[in-house]
Amino acid sequence: MKKARVLFVCLGNICRSPTAHGVFETLVAQHGLASVVDVDSAGTAAYHVGNPPDSRATSAAAERGYQLDHLRARQAVSQDFSEFTHILAMDEENLRELKAIAPANYAGHLGLFLDFAQCVEREVPDPYYGGEAGFGHVLDLVENASMGLLLKLQQVPR
Repeated sequence: MKKARVLFVCLGNICRSPTAHGVFETLVAQHGLASVVDVDSAGTAAYHVGNPPDSRATSAAAERGYQLDHLRARQAVSQDFSEFTHILAMDEENLRELKAIAPANYAGHLGLFLDFAQCVEREVPDPYYGGEAGFGHVLDLVENASMGLLLKLQQVPR
């Protein structure tokens, strides 16, 4: 498998993208691929830089065996395009923000995370202003897309 560096991006980097980060990082480790797949997350906005993930996201993830406690929010920057082979947005708005800072010669994959999922939804909804159930729904979508992404990465020739 070719070395991959994956960056998950949402708005503030405290709910959706750290959830994707934690889930995918766990999946990569379970499949023995930690030496060939790096994982990170960021937000298009700087609202929460340095903060841990939302406690509701952390709690929902922990219920399924994922750890998010070690993560801290950061903002996505143009330098990320020279470091990551895959930059995956949680929704169309954040994808537009990423395209606005992407260099014209970016050769990696820039797109929506749910493009790798087997579901009808195209965007991971932001659970921040909703109830607890929203965080479970995010996990369902993220687990689905994470498996699809892992399978896609494993198809890349060594």
